[in-house]
Amino acid sequence: MSNTPRPADTDEVLHGEDLGHGNSPAAWTCVFVMMLGALVSSVGFIIASSPVFWAGIVVIGLGLVVGWAMRRAGYGVGGSKLKNQH
Repeated sequence: MSNTPRPADTDEVLHGEDLGHGNSPAAWTCVFVMMLGALVSSVGFIIASSPVFWAGIVVIGLGLVVGWAMRRAGYGVGGSKLKNQH
């Protein structure tokens, strides 16, 4: 690695920049539904039931869809339905 300074026009991360970290109702709902799907899928794997396993996988996919839909509806970070807009 070289110790030469990087040009100023590169895309560097600003450490003081607020990233949001997905702290929104849409993100929390997405994660909760996906965790529920992972639990169902894990139980299906343990009891060797393919239908239960795949049902859990479907629930994980539904969690992504629910999170996306809630974000589009204004419940994501900085969304129009949230009171704590920055």
